[in-house]
Amino acid sequence: MPNCKILKYYEIDKVAWQMLIKQSSYATWFQTPEAYNFYESVHNEMTPFAYGVERRGELCAVCVGYITKEKNIIKQFFTRRAIIIGGPVIADNAEEQDVEQLLRAMIVELTSQAIYIETRNFNDYSKWNNVFEECGFSYQPHLNVQVTCDAAHTMSEQRRRQVKKAICNGATISEAQSEQEIRYWYKILHRLYREKVRTPLFTEKFFLEFYRKGFGKYLLVKYEDKVIGGMMCPVLEGKAIYEWYVCGLDEEYREQYPSVMATYAAIEYAKEKHIPLFDFMGAGKPDEPYGVRDFKMEFGGEQVEYGRFLCIRKPMLYAIGKLGVKWLKRCRV
Repeated sequence: MPNCKILKYYEIDKVAWQMLIKQSSYATWFQTPEAYNFYESVHNEMTPFAYGVERRGELCAVCVGYITKEKNIIKQFFTRRAIIIGGPVIADNAEEQDVEQLLRAMIVELTSQAIYIETRNFNDYSKWNNVFEECGFSYQPHLNVQVTCDAAHTMSEQRRRQVKKAICNGATISEAQSEQEIRYWYKILHRLYREKVRTPLFTEKFFLEFYRKGFGKYLLVKYEDKVIGGMMCPVLEGKAIYEWYVCGLDEEYREQYPSVMATYAAIEYAKEKHIPLFDFMGAGKPDEPYGVRDFKMEFGGEQVEYGRFLCIRKPMLYAIGKLGVKWLKRCRV
């Protein structure tokens, strides 16, 4: 296509990129230059990438993501994956050719580096389903919960009662004030992933760097000045706040409801800062029971299915990797 040009990160005009984020219906924090800069700052954890497409001098779409893999040398071979959180940011006046060219160029660039490419959509991409499919992506149903943070918002009676009880029992919420607090919070998160989630987790450095860069907020739950839970929240000013990672010592502090309070803190922060949307960033597959989804729905959000797009470049390695993930979830690691 003569008027279409594919751009790599260093070729993308950053002012045009920021304008695209401001105007697009598909904008998320994870598709911003700041997200790319954060990924780049933790290069020991991941390898960032960003591609754009320009038509007649206008930036039409940008796709930001990262390639990550397990630290173990043997596992690396089976776990190389390219993740695009939020899905690409696309101009509202973009044409099918623009998105097609971007996807095809990205696939060519990433095939040698990743077993599969996955977009985790936070917006409705149904308009572009055919384009993704023609480029080799398959649609994977996946749910999410999003909360509209306005004056009409209300939680379930159970959640309201738990928040009131937690506050009466001494739980407080505040923004993180030091790296030491992040370290305390990370220990709780690490334990959660080791004992229950049983999927890979970034190192402490990843979370400390997010705090240092100031691209979002750590909203912490405390009891008697001790961190007992909290949430890591990227923020796209004026648009959305996200639950990237959350944890709480719910068994040890039953009367303080740390996980409930962490979510409540993010929603209240959004209301205070006039951020219209709180995004839970996922709620499982629609055909599988998921207790976490039930927990999230009680905060007054809407269940949506924007799904994921998956492009498998190395099918045999992908199948082996999936078996490995299932095994890890069943075993205590």
